[in-house]
Amino acid sequence: MAYRDETKTVQIGNREIGGGHPVLIQSMCNTRTEDVDATVAQILELETAGCDIIRVAVPTMEAALALKEIRRRIHIPLVADIHFDYRLAIASIECGADKIRINPGNIGSEERVRAVVDKAKEYGIPIRVGVNSGSLEKALIEKYKGVTAEGLVESALDKTAMIEKMGYDNLVISIKSSDVMMCVKAHELIVKKTRYPLHVGITEAGTVTAGNIKSAVGLGLILGQGIGDTIRVSLTGSPVEEIKSAKLILRTLGLRKGGVEVVSCPTCGRTKIDLIGLANQVETMVQAYPLDIKVAVMGCVVNGPGEAREADLGIAGGIGEGLLIRRGEVIRKVPEAELLPALKAELDRLAAEKEVG
Repeated sequence: MAYRDETKTVQIGNREIGGGHPVLIQSMCNTRTEDVDATVAQILELETAGCDIIRVAVPTMEAALALKEIRRRIHIPLVADIHFDYRLAIASIECGADKIRINPGNIGSEERVRAVVDKAKEYGIPIRVGVNSGSLEKALIEKYKGVTAEGLVESALDKTAMIEKMGYDNLVISIKSSDVMMCVKAHELIVKKTRYPLHVGITEAGTVTAGNIKSAVGLGLILGQGIGDTIRVSLTGSPVEEIKSAKLILRTLGLRKGGVEVVSCPTCGRTKIDLIGLANQVETMVQAYPLDIKVAVMGCVVNGPGEAREADLGIAGGIGEGLLIRRGEVIRKVPEAELLPALKAELDRLAAEKEVG
């Protein structure tokens, strides 16, 4: 049995995590939260891409007050990210946040943490206790002679114990590091000591290329052991890219079904079309289809049909023309310029059949 099957179930808005529920995908807006229109627009785009839970920064009271209108105009749970000022956490809860993320270590005195906990208890919303390797307490750095997985775990458990003593256990834990293997080890350690649901991610992972590689390796190792209830792929780029990557990681691990999977061959000397551009166009196009199928994009007609045999649909390019393929069988030849429209027509047909069925 996976660890995630035994974690505590926590309600976040209209979604549940932990207790064996599906692993949910989170992201974080890069807009100014005070700009309600821009923030809502980005969240709606992320919803379409497949985001399950969205987090926004709350650095000012104006941002906290903006949550009320943002919450009214979106459809997924809203998490407020708080640092330093406990009053922002209280205001965020009062303005409709479905969860708050705090590091009790930088909120201040125990009285201030208690004020936040009491407000969360009053409104019945969960608190995500977040600990990052970059903010580990000096005492723990000295104890473990540096930033270590053991230190991260001890810090997180200390913070949850503090909140438990205040009479609240509606909690989610996150322990993040930009060091992939340290992050993996920390999660392997903490699941033996707590049953709170875990939000998993590799923090400060980097640009789209580097961040995707680090996140795929780290999240793959963690999730593959049955650990983790929600995830975020942290990228220096568009949050939409985070959702695409997270969905692919979950599908690759067999933790999520649904959505169109695009497979494409590497280019070679036989490639006579703009395969890279075509594959990118297909990947963008298929996001609009609620289908659980595989689509292959192949660069030549020599191996295309054979390589696309395991796909539900496929296209293979040639010189000026290409093949439209269904389950390994060539349906017809089409001019190169009509490959994408022909594939779209097949996707439309499948989507219509699904709706009727």
